[in-house]
Amino acid sequence: MDLFKRMMLPVSMIFLGLGFWFYPNFEKIAAGIAVFLFGLWMLERGVQALSGGLIEQALEKVTKSMPRAISFGFVSTALVQSSTLVMVLAISFLAAGMIPLSSGLGVVMGANLGTTTGTWLVATFGLSMSLSKIALPLLIFGVLLLFQSRTSYSALGHLLLGMGFLFLGIDYIKEGFISLQSSIDLNQFNPKGFLGVLAVFVMGFIMTIILQSSHASLLLTLSALSVGQISLTMAASITVGACVGTTIIPLISSLSANAAGRRLALTHFLFNLVTAIIVLPLLPLALFAVEYISSAAGITDANSPLKLAFFHTGFSMTGVLIIFPLRSQLEKLLLVIIPEAEVTESKARFLNLAALESTTTAIAVTRSETIYLYELASGIIINGIGWQSHEFYQDKPLTQLTELNKNAIADVQLSYEQHIKGVYSDIIGFISSAREKSSDVQDELLRELWAANFHLIDAVKGVKHLQRNLQNYLSHPNQYIAQSYQEIRLQIGEVLRAIEFAKNTEDPTDSRLALDHQQLITERIRDESNALIENFIRKRQITTQMATSLMTDKSYVNKVSLSLLSVGRLLFIEKDKPQAKNPESLELEADDLSAINQKLDEQRLELSVEESS
Repeated sequence: MDLFKRMMLPVSMIFLGLGFWFYPNFEKIAAGIAVFLFGLWMLERGVQALSGGLIEQALEKVTKSMPRAISFGFVSTALVQSSTLVMVLAISFLAAGMIPLSSGLGVVMGANLGTTTGTWLVATFGLSMSLSKIALPLLIFGVLLLFQSRTSYSALGHLLLGMGFLFLGIDYIKEGFISLQSSIDLNQFNPKGFLGVLAVFVMGFIMTIILQSSHASLLLTLSALSVGQISLTMAASITVGACVGTTIIPLISSLSANAAGRRLALTHFLFNLVTAIIVLPLLPLALFAVEYISSAAGITDANSPLKLAFFHTGFSMTGVLIIFPLRSQLEKLLLVIIPEAEVTESKARFLNLAALESTTTAIAVTRSETIYLYELASGIIINGIGWQSHEFYQDKPLTQLTELNKNAIADVQLSYEQHIKGVYSDIIGFISSAREKSSDVQDELLRELWAANFHLIDAVKGVKHLQRNLQNYLSHPNQYIAQSYQEIRLQIGEVLRAIEFAKNTEDPTDSRLALDHQQLITERIRDESNALIENFIRKRQITTQMATSLMTDKSYVNKVSLSLLSVGRLLFIEKDKPQAKNPESLELEADDLSAINQKLDEQRLELSVEESS
């Protein structure tokens, strides 16, 4: 995406320079475009800040059915006036596995319909009255609010400034085309035949890519149409080109996404391209229908921008009517065109550069990637202490798994290098980029995800240090040292099972209670460790060499347990709220603590019986 913008910069500069050189009156139009695009950017920032990520949250929650997905695409595009932003968000969420492809198809259809709202607003109000009288007060109040310390006031300031600059840009462009009439008549380029229509279509396509906004292209087209600089046929051809051109930026953004994200970007492109292929050859018939509807609605030639708004809406509706009945077949075709790539565990699966367009989206995909890293790391930990991942989360007691897989210890260091290190590096780099434009709360969430990744890697490395002595002592003839190392495995196993319970529990109170419960057990084991080891030495049940190894490894296992519990809290409890904002740890009553201690004693007794039998 950044490369594309850098490539387009010299093209835009050359285009503008030529325009200024040959047509001095073009300056006002160019200034209007610049002010309008800046207004779109400010409006987008204001809506996102005021919504507090609601758009991104809604994208995940309300797109469970096709009608809801279409409604979301329509409403969100109408609000932010940017189908590109909505599509980039949808591509990122689909790439992260947070929404299905069917929902993404609905968002595509809704976003294309939502784009037409901007055309209607400009055609109805923007060109029939002077908006500068409204724009100037909006700019004044917007600046006052922008410099307030409260985030909500600042967000409202962005919103007002965005609207003010939009209105000002529309006025500049409208006045620029009026001034341009004395030096050039664009009607001389009116398309002749289908080849002429196709040439104007290409012009609209290229103009939208250069401006990186179909709204800007359509505003120019509406303004030129309103002063008679172009015909309705030419305006309609440009509009079709703009609709196809606006799909290019999301398509380029999707190149960094996985197969699922690229499928949605291709859908967006195909939606508009197929509609264009159908509509362009039938353009005279389509415009005849527009003239008929306009005449019935009492719209005269003096209100030709409204006719273009009808055409734009009809174009998008045609696409929906084509795609909606064929959505199942389209999904199957996309799976064939863009098959799933071979999964490489050493690289991130969900992170993509497009997600950086919205910090809330960046947080969502980072969380998905960190959860994926947790699944990889927990599997490595389970295998690294002698269990099998596919058996670990069954209902069998851990002591039975201990007996079944006593000597099956995988190499943690090798697994870390092959499967963990690359993903971890990708996540840390992505978080660093996302934090560059995050708000306070968003920055705290990203910082906590960074911490979760750090604790996870710390736990894996701690298990690596345990491995040598686990291999030496798990099957040792000395039952005391063997039992002690079985307890080490049990402690880590219980922590992982507690985290799995928290992960699959919707109630955050129950999740937090499970993790607090396990932390109390971990702390009690730590407090009792030295006394137990001293007792072993005093009774000459283990050698001093065994004792020093056990003391070191007890320290490691305590660190591993606490690191994993920190990961569980940061990932699986109230994901939308920073844990620092919810520091409360549930206070357990004396009866609860007694029950926990009793459970620990029962576990040790059970282990002793198993070992002796």
